[in-house]
Amino acid sequence: MLLMTGLVHIYTGNGKGKTTAAVGLGVRAYGRGLKVLLVQFLKGTVTGEINTLKLLEPDFMVYRNDEIKKFIWNMTPEEKEKAKKIQQDIFNYAKDSVMECKRDLVIMDEIMAAIKLKFIELQDVIDLIKNKPNNIELVLTGRDAPAELIELADYVSEIKAIKHPMEKGIKARIGIES
Repeated sequence: MLLMTGLVHIYTGNGKGKTTAAVGLGVRAYGRGLKVLLVQFLKGTVTGEINTLKLLEPDFMVYRNDEIKKFIWNMTPEEKEKAKKIQQDIFNYAKDSVMECKRDLVIMDEIMAAIKLKFIELQDVIDLIKNKPNNIELVLTGRDAPAELIELADYVSEIKAIKHPMEKGIKARIGIES
């Protein structure tokens, strides 16, 4: 463990770049010899950054579940229940990594969406922040960060959408948005 003081970051807002910022911080940490874990909630499609980060294993680990291929609003009740269990398993994996000091930096990508959907309890995330070892850096991403998490965080960045090509009907392009 290289960090003496581990802080808490939040990247939130309706703009593009929350995951990109978190991954960028992870790459910076990796480049300085820190061990990084990126867990992704509610993301199952492969993206360019995931392909690249897998090349950095074992010091930069990616943990996600590739079974989720649908948006929540397109799921049956049974699929939603399965998705909830998967998200809880991902959270528990990340929590164990934090509490057992397995990684210097833990990124919980789209944790805010998992909280909003009631897949992860807000209180569990609050408890993780309050009880994490002092030398672990924790990054949380996603829209609509709850006020309780913002209050506990050391860094909070709001990514604001001003303009996006999707508004013109331009779909996500491989290598740029995915």
